[in-house]
Amino acid sequence: MAVRAAGGCSTAAAATLAFFRLRPLGRAVRPDSARAGWHFSLYGGCRGRQVHGLVDSVLEELRSQRRGRVSAKIGLQGTKELSDNKIDKRTLQKGLLLEFQKDSERFLLAVVERPDGKKNWKVTDQNGILSSIKPQQVTYVIPGIINYNHSRIDEFIKKAQDLLDPTVLECAWMELSENDKSVTVEEFAEIVYGSKESLESYCAHFLLSRDIVYFVKVESRDSSVYQPRPPAQVEELLRRKLAKEAAEKEMEEFVQLIKSAKALPLDAKPSKDSWLMEEKVKRKIESLQAYAVDACDDEQRRTAGNILKAMGFSKTSSAALKILINIGYFPVHVNLDLYRYDVRIRYTEEVLSAAEELLVDCPDSDKDIRKDLSTLKVYAIDVDEADEACFCSFCHCIYPKRLLDDALSAARLPDGRIKVWIHVADPTSLVQPRSIIDREAMHRGTSIFLPTATFPMFPERLAMNAMSLQQGRGCKSVTVSVILQPDGSKIVENYICVVHSIAEYSIENSIIKPTYMLTYESATELLYMNLEEEEELRILQEAASLRAQWRRSQGSIDTAMIEPRIKVANPDDPEPNINLYVEDQSNPAMQLVSEMMILCGEAVAAFGSDNNIALPYRGHPQSNTAVSAFTHLPEGPTRSFANISVLRAAEMDFQKPVPHGVLGIPGYVQFTSPIRRYVDLLAHYQIKAFLRGESPPYSAGDLEGMTFIASMHVKVARRLHSNNLRYWLLEYLRRQQKGKKYKALILKFIKDRLATLLVIEVGIQATAVVSTGKVGDEVSVVVEAAHPRDDILSVTEITEV
Repeated sequence: MAVRAAGGCSTAAAATLAFFRLRPLGRAVRPDSARAGWHFSLYGGCRGRQVHGLVDSVLEELRSQRRGRVSAKIGLQGTKELSDNKIDKRTLQKGLLLEFQKDSERFLLAVVERPDGKKNWKVTDQNGILSSIKPQQVTYVIPGIINYNHSRIDEFIKKAQDLLDPTVLECAWMELSENDKSVTVEEFAEIVYGSKESLESYCAHFLLSRDIVYFVKVESRDSSVYQPRPPAQVEELLRRKLAKEAAEKEMEEFVQLIKSAKALPLDAKPSKDSWLMEEKVKRKIESLQAYAVDACDDEQRRTAGNILKAMGFSKTSSAALKILINIGYFPVHVNLDLYRYDVRIRYTEEVLSAAEELLVDCPDSDKDIRKDLSTLKVYAIDVDEADEACFCSFCHCIYPKRLLDDALSAARLPDGRIKVWIHVADPTSLVQPRSIIDREAMHRGTSIFLPTATFPMFPERLAMNAMSLQQGRGCKSVTVSVILQPDGSKIVENYICVVHSIAEYSIENSIIKPTYMLTYESATELLYMNLEEEEELRILQEAASLRAQWRRSQGSIDTAMIEPRIKVANPDDPEPNINLYVEDQSNPAMQLVSEMMILCGEAVAAFGSDNNIALPYRGHPQSNTAVSAFTHLPEGPTRSFANISVLRAAEMDFQKPVPHGVLGIPGYVQFTSPIRRYVDLLAHYQIKAFLRGESPPYSAGDLEGMTFIASMHVKVARRLHSNNLRYWLLEYLRRQQKGKKYKALILKFIKDRLATLLVIEVGIQATAVVSTGKVGDEVSVVVEAAHPRDDILSVTEITEV
């Protein structure tokens, strides 16, 4: 006996109707009792033996007839000859009613009109549209109909709808599967409807051809028959079918949820967290998010594609992003790179707990060897972004904090030489190598600085409260002191000067008390004021100037470009407040700090070399192109751009210093930002261990591996910073008045008069055709278009009248 699938006929699905784009089934009309007295048992689910006998007798009678008999009514080939055999041009003729496949999802009824070329036919479909179809598109020719008028197709469809009851498929399957009997469309119509006339045969074809559960089509040499599937297979297909229907219902509910959220005003839209509370909604939202950033797996791609299709959108990442913005899940100016690169924004509870323990109990293992330098006047100079916007892992909000990891002191010795002190924050007094905090920092590589926020390398409470230098408070630091000595007079760029290199240096643990915390702008003002009481600041400026001259004599290359900085106060608003700053590379305080940081790196490299300490030594071979090749270009961005274009790749060594040709020094180690850069922290571990008389914690091989890991994350951070900065520069330009004129420098010619330009007031590069001028000349341009999301910037030269 066949196993009843899903408990009986009444559970069979009516979803097959949707495939044909017909209206939903209203009711099922059973044939009259005179024509199909046995038929009531099928509808009622009766399984008596007399039914089996009737089915068998019907099949036997049908199969005893000639398969190719000629219809007495219309003189055409029999039903099976038309529907089962290969359709060709000779089979079709004007006035036939047929079904054809319009596309992958639609099947339509149509009336044949006339031949179209050698093989095709013109037909008028149920929508009144005249089309050309190929014979292979024909899926069924309705038997017993000739000279049919296409205006009557709707009437035919309505009659078919009244007969189309998908539940008969299950009932017929249960009867036929017991004896493993196959049926043709004609036989199925006779069994189910008690007739194989035009309407009944078409309904039988419709049910069988759309059925995906109970019957399977089996092709033979001269006909197509439908074979009942095995019960186990039916059970599995029904399970899949029900699962699919449940998924479709779930998708329908989700789409309605999306549409409702879209219709709400901005201030009433659901919060981001609310979309992630229910698992089935969360999966779909996360699929859209992954699709929007082009970082989805196959399942997410399918899910997102289905959502976009249901919403009527094209299957593109921009469409997915648009939905997420419209429902309030993403702000208008969402930074997709944070998701695309899977950036570490939050800290785990384990890391935060470890940080809190360090704040409570932070013994100083170097206390006995720290030198008290608290009597020195100490200048901490940094950009406004030192007043950083940090992400709080406790409350998940952005708040401003001031983080400083280097400061400067200077004095003139009795013999006239200059001594400078570079004080660097000492995070290794708290964080131990290979600790959980250290490993977290390594896998971040660096702090990430964006126009909208900063994501620090260390947990912010630890970085701000215990590690950072703070004004007026005793701070633990590592101090690199350097005495400069004159090397005599040399001619540098056509003028005579006294240049300075390192005469003496030392590195020691220290305690300092920062006197000033200055921005570059305020430090420059102090320099211009030339106050007698700020003699130390003037000495620092003098030392920086002499060092810059000495480095030029060693072949250093100027690579300083215009650096734009943007601060966005309220990035989640549709129209956030944007503040643009363009750094002046000639700013005296900026040059002062830059020179002192380079001096510190050179001294640390010398210390490591002299004491055979494994360190991350950074070098940069000089270019094969001589520095003099670009002296004809004006100083500043134009010459720097040319210098950068011929630079060779940087080098790293972990056993000995490597010459740094770009900086013009014999060796260099990054050391001045251990709170923000992991490679600097590694150098601190090594140096601090040596100062304590211990073996450095890492070998050269260890340093190479950890530097490689950190560098991968640094590259991502740089790309993230660059992309986000450009986005906000474009958004800034988009908001400017149409037709506003900007000054631009010609940096290079790409082809003919197509040039790379630097828009000076904004610090952004663009391309445009320029009518006149050479590299280094200034032109005027207007912004034609700026689209941050698509990274489009179009500028046009304007000529002065």
